Amino acid sequence: MPKVIITAALTGGLHTKKVNPGLPEQPEEIAQAAYECYNAGAAIVHIHARDRNGAPTGDAAVYKEIHQLVRARCNIITQDTTGGGQNLTFEGRLGCLQAEPEMASLNMGSLLRTIGPHAGTIFVNTRSDIEFVAKEMLKRHIKPEMEIYHHGMLREVQNLIANKLVEKPYYVNLVMGMAYQGAVEATPENLFTLKQLLPAETIFNVCAIGPAQLPITTLSMLLGGMVRVGMEDNIYYSRGVLAKSNAQLVERAVRIAGELGVEIASPDEAREMLGIKR
Repeated sequence: MPKVIITAALTGGLHTKKVNPGLPEQPEEIAQAAYECYNAGAAIVHIHARDRNGAPTGDAAVYKEIHQLVRARCNIITQDTTGGGQNLTFEGRLGCLQAEPEMASLNMGSLLRTIGPHAGTIFVNTRSDIEFVAKEMLKRHIKPEMEIYHHGMLREVQNLIANKLVEKPYYVNLVMGMAYQGAVEATPENLFTLKQLLPAETIFNVCAIGPAQLPITTLSMLLGGMVRVGMEDNIYYSRGVLAKSNAQLVERAVRIAGELGVEIASPDEAREMLGIKR
């Protein structure tokens, strides 16, 4: 099996310190959490920036500050979100690209928010939007992580490949169990079928929400996939027990990989695997 790349999704665009005091929000907190996850074995850190009031922001200056603080500590791969948060416009979500991360997420379709206070609203990502963001990433040598929430979104992956807007190896993140945005249920059957439908020369990563995080990421390792853990997807370590830190969740993933006989990729090994040029 290939070495496993572990991504630590530190903050997200939804949770706050009210639900878990250990959630990092400000640049110094995010950078320290990234460093701790690097020491624990993560190769990539997925970053959602917040403003001084704790709200999601796409401000390039904030992302640049986070990158500088992270790079002063370690060489973990920086992966910014272009999903942002409910409060951001399409243009506002793309500010992070000006901060020149090595990677960035790219949502591969529109989503209907099905539960919570924003139920019934749409997270819009049209084909032209997706192509525009892909072109911006290609121009800036930013490796896209294509976010797939259900099988139908693979159509947009194929479209980017056909139009040469993404480079090999393609990197796809399978988002599972996110009822808030209508993602496919986090079941082994769905993971199997999604994997089978992936284009050739694709490396796949898996993230799952809440209690599904542990079993589904473990299954991903067994299937030769990469994993994402962290407080963006799951604020708990076990039932009713809050995670103390993002690093604690990374440490568990590393420990499980060791038990399965799977080696962990360092940041430089992950860069080589993913074809990151910078």
